[in-house]
Amino acid sequence: MDSKQLRGAAPVGRGAKWAAGIGSAEIMLLLVAAVWGGSYAVAKQATQQLPVLEFIALRFGLTFVVLLPALGPLFNAQWRQGLAVGGLLGANLLAIFVCETFGVSLTTASNAAFLISLCVAITPFVEWWLLGQRPARRVFWAAGLSALGAAMLSATSPADISVGWGDGLIVVAAFLRAVMVCMTRRLAGRHAMPALTLTAVQAGVMALGAMAISLVASPPNGAWHMPPATASFWWGMAYLVLLCTVFAFFAQNHAASRSSPSRVSLLMGSEPVFGALIAACGFGERIGAWGWAGGLLIVVAAWWVTMPQPVAPRPHS
Repeated sequence: MDSKQLRGAAPVGRGAKWAAGIGSAEIMLLLVAAVWGGSYAVAKQATQQLPVLEFIALRFGLTFVVLLPALGPLFNAQWRQGLAVGGLLGANLLAIFVCETFGVSLTTASNAAFLISLCVAITPFVEWWLLGQRPARRVFWAAGLSALGAAMLSATSPADISVGWGDGLIVVAAFLRAVMVCMTRRLAGRHAMPALTLTAVQAGVMALGAMAISLVASPPNGAWHMPPATASFWWGMAYLVLLCTVFAFFAQNHAASRSSPSRVSLLMGSEPVFGALIAACGFGERIGAWGWAGGLLIVVAAWWVTMPQPVAPRPHS
């Protein structure tokens, strides 16, 4: 190899390392975190106008209808395997939404933001348990930083953190989020479905599941509520369906099969930061120095875990 080839090879090597650190999957996950950060106020307003389970059934029923054209790849020789994988992941996702939504109704928003972000700290251990892959040491450190940052972001002082039934449900949802990421990674090789098709199957399972739970849990003479006809409700539903569900779940399914579960959860752990920014800029909420310091910790942890590790030079033979 001549000197010109050597000079041209160095930049390519550096670019490849950076591409391995931050790629399209990681950028999509940050966009998802930003979209989900703005979903709290919208979902809260919607659930004030419709019961929680009926709201979940409507949201994911509409998502399923929107994604009907994406079901084409499901009708092949492996349709049973595809349905099994989508059904399993959809059931897990429904459990997450049920625990998370009811948990938020029983605890404070700050406690919920902290506890759901524990998914970041839990994922490396679930990854180790389910996939048998021990994450790098810095992933554990970054997970701890992210959990600490989430605690600081959601509480104006350490005394604000408390534990109750709602907190317990949010912890279960955080654990299920970690399991979801690892299961998506583990099952990625067992089906040939595109990410959008998998999202459609999950949405269908969630809509039917939420509807069934609602019918079983409702009183014998309980009536199914009609959705409100207000423009604000349907604009909010469009935001939740198209951005927070269709785009977000597609991006998560796409990225989870192309990045490690710990990296996925750490990047998604930046969701509280985006939520705080939107709350402060769009809804006039005040966040003290303690909260902004916690948000910075989460951003630093997410940035740290995406940076490529230095490769030790090989000794000359």
